[in-house]
Amino acid sequence: MHKIATFDPEPVSRSVGVPDFKFYSMLSEPSFSSDGKKVAFSAKRANLEEDAYDSDVYIADLKTGKSSLFTTGKKDSDPKWSPDGRSILFLSKRNMKKDEKGNALYVIAADGGEARLLRRSEDGIDNPQWSPDSKSVYFLSFVSKKSKEDVKVINRPTFWFNGLGFIYNRRKHLFRAELDGGKVRQLTKGAIDLSDFALSHDGKRIAYLASIDDLRPYISDVFVTGTSGKKRKKLTKSNMVLGTLVWSPDDNLLAVAGDDLPSGFASHTRVWTVNPRSRRVERVERVDKNKANALNSDVRAKAHGPGNLIWTKEGIYYLQADGGSVRLYRAKPGSAPELILGGDRSVEGYDVHEGSVAFVAMDDSHLEELYVSASKERALSSLNSHVYDELKVLEPRHLSFKASDGETIEGWVLLPEGRPKVPGVLYVHGGPKTAFGHAYMHEFQAFSGAGYAVIYFNPRGSDGYSEKFADIRGRYGTRDFDDLMEGLDIVLKKFPQIDGDRLAIAGGSYGGFMTNWAIGHTNRFKAAVADRSIANWISFWGTSDIGPYFTHDQIGGDPWNAEEKLLNDSPLRYVPNVETPLMLVHSMEDYRCWMVEGLEFFTALKILGKEAELVLFPGENHDLSRVGKPKHRASRLNHYIRWFDKHLKRRK
Repeated sequence: MHKIATFDPEPVSRSVGVPDFKFYSMLSEPSFSSDGKKVAFSAKRANLEEDAYDSDVYIADLKTGKSSLFTTGKKDSDPKWSPDGRSILFLSKRNMKKDEKGNALYVIAADGGEARLLRRSEDGIDNPQWSPDSKSVYFLSFVSKKSKEDVKVINRPTFWFNGLGFIYNRRKHLFRAELDGGKVRQLTKGAIDLSDFALSHDGKRIAYLASIDDLRPYISDVFVTGTSGKKRKKLTKSNMVLGTLVWSPDDNLLAVAGDDLPSGFASHTRVWTVNPRSRRVERVERVDKNKANALNSDVRAKAHGPGNLIWTKEGIYYLQADGGSVRLYRAKPGSAPELILGGDRSVEGYDVHEGSVAFVAMDDSHLEELYVSASKERALSSLNSHVYDELKVLEPRHLSFKASDGETIEGWVLLPEGRPKVPGVLYVHGGPKTAFGHAYMHEFQAFSGAGYAVIYFNPRGSDGYSEKFADIRGRYGTRDFDDLMEGLDIVLKKFPQIDGDRLAIAGGSYGGFMTNWAIGHTNRFKAAVADRSIANWISFWGTSDIGPYFTHDQIGGDPWNAEEKLLNDSPLRYVPNVETPLMLVHSMEDYRCWMVEGLEFFTALKILGKEAELVLFPGENHDLSRVGKPKHRASRLNHYIRWFDKHLKRRK
């Protein structure tokens, strides 16, 4: 199988350590120039000294096969090449104070020079796109109702959101900025929230996705409007979860990525076409795999998701989860999909120009780089090649096994080298509909560097397989728990160097739930770490930004009609059974799994005389492990290792 291209390594000196993520470059989605000869992208790096992230724009030349630095603002990202090839648009936080909110939109000549500010917004600018004539730029941004008081008067049920804070007085709308004169105009208004948009190739229409129901904010609809934004036409029936959209080359159809919830939130994202005239919605392909990248990684520039769609005369390009890999496919309506980029790796972002594909990818032992695939595949960047000169990056060992009910389960083991007997950490991913696989995890490399074998699986509920495999609604802690325990038994037999008497369990989000659940149902672990976890489905229902609808869908009810079900499925109920020392890690601004979950579980454990510790990170949210402040990210991993060392390492 195809692996990420490697670079000739020099002899390495040491294992990966906690602070070594500062050496990594995390790349943005690439953008082709109009002639297809160059590709713009950005690279983001953690700066531990300044406790921030640096980011610059690069240009890759397909003729020379090399990349060079293009901007030096240290805060520039997400470049987009203009259709006429003369300019590059990018987002930036240059000339902004460290804790200043929002960002800015800049444009710069493609041959260099000074960047020009188009728009700065404390509410943030998202998803900038060029008009087809290169004379204006469209983007999304929040519109806030300001108050002179610091008192919050809330009427919306969706009052806060992870990573955004309080949103009860904010709506996301579409804007247009003119390059000539810099005039900015808001195009959409009202009690709606836009999530994506696409301009027709003739520049006359705008399609956008918007949520219009605060009680069901996960539902989006497709709208079409003129460039003035005044009259809009609703094309869908408010029954789908939609992520991204694009026009067909002839502007007669739209393609959207989304689902109509046949299996609730376990449903796979599919690719659909929408006819703006007839409002007819049709599936493009019938493959029972998710059209998204939900692989876990802590070294990417942006969170995972459905990725972009690109529609050319050859067909619609989209990402698809295949087991532990994410690959690029292409399909025409009514035709079988065609594999474009395969292999045991994760395609992170891509752009297409006349059959050539520029893409960013990584695998489980190689960090992101930029590649181009035309007649053959080759690397266009080597920003992370120095990592393998300095650090001994380990390659996980893959395994699969038949669960007790006959289903095949995939897993991986990361083993420290040169140690005859090592303790092990069973790590459970979040979601539950995410996956482990061929994507780099610094966290696992650091644990292995500290002397721990890391064991991880894709149990029932995971992405990458069938929709039935992903659907564990109402059954958390049953078949998924069995898969993990059975897999752990098999790993201990297959890898005798792992000490079965010195095991820990850890995980975040759903993985934090499973950690809390596991230690209430087995005493085989000597230590546990529950990160951004769930302890009580009733408190989660009322405090999480997704609580009411996620709990109803995934667990099976509400506090007043399924009280016993919610309590019975809550780890908090089984606290008296816990004998495993537990460390609870929470971010204090995590509105997905609010810290009340950690506080409840910690208090219960302490009152009952159990060994527990609570570690709280101020100013961080649910995504601390991936995009939190660099010093907090390092501190978090150090606390994990300290807890493992205390309970798993043999005393001399």
